[in-house]
Amino acid sequence: MTSRTSSFMRLRNSAAAFFIGSALVLTGCNSGGNPPGNEGTSSASASATASATATPSTTPTATYKPADAKGIAENVPVPVLPEAAKAETKEGLEAFAKYWYATLSYAYETGDTSPIEAISATTCASCLRVKEVVEGWHSEGRWLAGGKMIVQGAQSKFVETAPGEYQVVVQVSQEPLSYYLADGKLDEKTDQKPSMGDIMLASYQGGWRAKTVEHLTNSQ
Repeated sequence: MTSRTSSFMRLRNSAAAFFIGSALVLTGCNSGGNPPGNEGTSSASASATASATATPSTTPTATYKPADAKGIAENVPVPVLPEAAKAETKEGLEAFAKYWYATLSYAYETGDTSPIEAISATTCASCLRVKEVVEGWHSEGRWLAGGKMIVQGAQSKFVETAPGEYQVVVQVSQEPLSYYLADGKLDEKTDQKPSMGDIMLASYQGGWRAKTVEHLTNSQ
């Protein structure tokens, strides 16, 4: 086994600990035409003006295409922070936790970690690991497909564990995730995973930030 292959496998195994998903539809740029020139009679001009008014140009929409065996995802919509997630309340924290997983989904699908980095503390070890795994598997022609993350619920007692810090438990499940190498070969595909619980510690300082995100374990 080469050192590069070994590196890929470490990244692949780390990626299996996280979840991905998708969101809304991305709109493209607007391109409208000018009405025809005034070269005919006044009645023709009026008709052209009326026609232009009655049938305005439409805005083209970029079509979202998920990643598959043929290549990377295209036109992936960027998750939008909901208004509810901006409040320092129980409901705000729960909405934020769901949004955090949406940005995690976006990162795995696109290789772009900037949205999740913007809402995660720089000291969040699991968040930093996401960046390493995502950027590793979205480099040198490699890509990920599938693995949609489904948030089934988020609950918090909204009791401070430290000033401005709270815990929220998130129930999530993950669809099978495929790892493709640069030559298009399928390196591995994970199995369907049952839902599991994660616990997030988040702080609020003008906005929510994830400080840690870990899997819950059952004590025997």
